[in-house]
Amino acid sequence: MAPGEESLSLLIGGVAKELSRAFDDVLVAAGGSSPTWQVLRALSAGDHRTQADLAAAIGVRQPTLTHHLDALERAGLVTREREVANRRVQRVTVTESGQALFLRLRRAAASFDGRLRAGLDDSDVAELRRLLGQLTENARPD
Repeated sequence: MAPGEESLSLLIGGVAKELSRAFDDVLVAAGGSSPTWQVLRALSAGDHRTQADLAAAIGVRQPTLTHHLDALERAGLVTREREVANRRVQRVTVTESGQALFLRLRRAAASFDGRLRAGLDDSDVAELRRLLGQLTENARPD
């Protein structure tokens, strides 16, 4: 690293925080939040119907997910039902209101992605993805 040059880890960490804050602002303006977006997106994308599957899919611990689901359920965005055969397992379902919010948040996320791509062509985006993938691989312990 050249004298006075910021380390890649600090630069990338700063960029990640700035992008995360900006994205959160976009989601809040659309009526949601980052946790709401993550939960609704995972539920809308696949078979993550139990709380355990959902926690794994979005990369949070189950107690953290429970906290988010409590708020989403109070807001009428999801419902939870215990399985009859195994009362410890809860199935999570998106409500109509939750689906409507998901669609608003998806539009907001797509718009934000468009802002991020300004001035970049497809090859720039492909190269950025490749570089970020390489950095992720390099960061893993041997």
